[in-house]
Amino acid sequence: MEWKIEDVKVIIPIGGEATRLRPLTIETSKATVRLLNRPLIEFSIYELAKQGIKEFIFGVRGYINYRSLFDTFKEGIGFSARYKIKPRVHFKYQPRVDSVGNADSVRINMDYYRINDITLIIQGDNIFRLDVKKLINYHLEKKAMMTIVLKKWDNVEEFGVADVDNDLRIKRFVEKPKKEEAPSNLINTGIYVLSPDIKKVFESEDVIKMREEGKMDFGKDIIPYLINHDYPVYGYITEDIWFDVGTPDRYLDAMQTLLATLPDSEIGGKRIDEDKRIFVQGTSPDSIRRRNIIISKYKKGKIKVEGNALIGRHCQIGNGIYIENSVIDNFTIVKNNVKIVKSSIMDRVYLGNNVEIQNSIIGRHVEIKDGVKIINSVIADDVTIGENSEIVNSRIYPHRVINSGSKLHDTMLT
Repeated sequence: MEWKIEDVKVIIPIGGEATRLRPLTIETSKATVRLLNRPLIEFSIYELAKQGIKEFIFGVRGYINYRSLFDTFKEGIGFSARYKIKPRVHFKYQPRVDSVGNADSVRINMDYYRINDITLIIQGDNIFRLDVKKLINYHLEKKAMMTIVLKKWDNVEEFGVADVDNDLRIKRFVEKPKKEEAPSNLINTGIYVLSPDIKKVFESEDVIKMREEGKMDFGKDIIPYLINHDYPVYGYITEDIWFDVGTPDRYLDAMQTLLATLPDSEIGGKRIDEDKRIFVQGTSPDSIRRRNIIISKYKKGKIKVEGNALIGRHCQIGNGIYIENSVIDNFTIVKNNVKIVKSSIMDRVYLGNNVEIQNSIIGRHVEIKDGVKIINSVIADDVTIGENSEIVNSRIYPHRVINSGSKLHDTMLT
């Protein structure tokens, strides 16, 4: 079969409430949670767009998912301009039809947009490197109905694990097995190639009945159905980078790995030290002026950096600052004697004097007053934390106000 990369359609089902990433996802789709100063899903889209894929369909369900994605990406003009992609990519959105699982979202969009080409399915909270041509040629060689990208993984307990034969045909999937009961160390990455013939399966009486019963999840329902009914389902093992950014811990792991390994051009900032991966973003005259102030302070030792760091546009950074393996997003204000270790500070955050943040994620537009200590915690958007508070192993939902001197340990404030 002859095929062209620009004919491949990508569907990204985003219908869940992303409970594992709460409280960052209370008012924001997991796909647009910011990572390295851009929406999380942008890494995956760019990875595919630079290989020539032009059409991306967001399988959105629910107001928060739709609003977050449409307000961020619109039809794709801004994304294409930012990454200099010509001709531009097109973003489309699921019509307002409620889906009963990620496979149902794929069914709805294949039907609505009349897709009769090879379709690639990716997830909204994954980051990966992938050679699309190699994957699709493999899929066609195997004459597969579905090809599932698999990854060798140590902690298989949190994933679907594939049992494959010598030809990599998948015999069964075991969802979240105990390590000693796992049939292999090959996990389901959630990246799928679908033959156009999958539409006939979706229209079959069996699957219509499954849909009526609300059973339309790829991992739990559709993949086992295809395997049990002898459709050719194959595994494709990737050695490339892949992350599931589905929890705060995994988010911070991905952040640190990307910070350490992404090519300088993809970090998107000016490197300010030849020997260290320290980047400051900004291209406008105003943001360049702010960057030059940061560079000057770094050279004078007023800002000390260990490991890797990314600082966004228009950030105002004080004196006596220690940053280690962390990211600070655009328009953030950091006062004096602040320590930031293995943490993500999202955009428009205010950090007062003598603040310490370790192994934590701070959401957008948060105000953290003088003397606050935050360790192993996640603070959602638009939270205010009063002076000299201490927050350890805690989650704080959006718009909360924490009184000065509060001590929150192992607490969830909804």
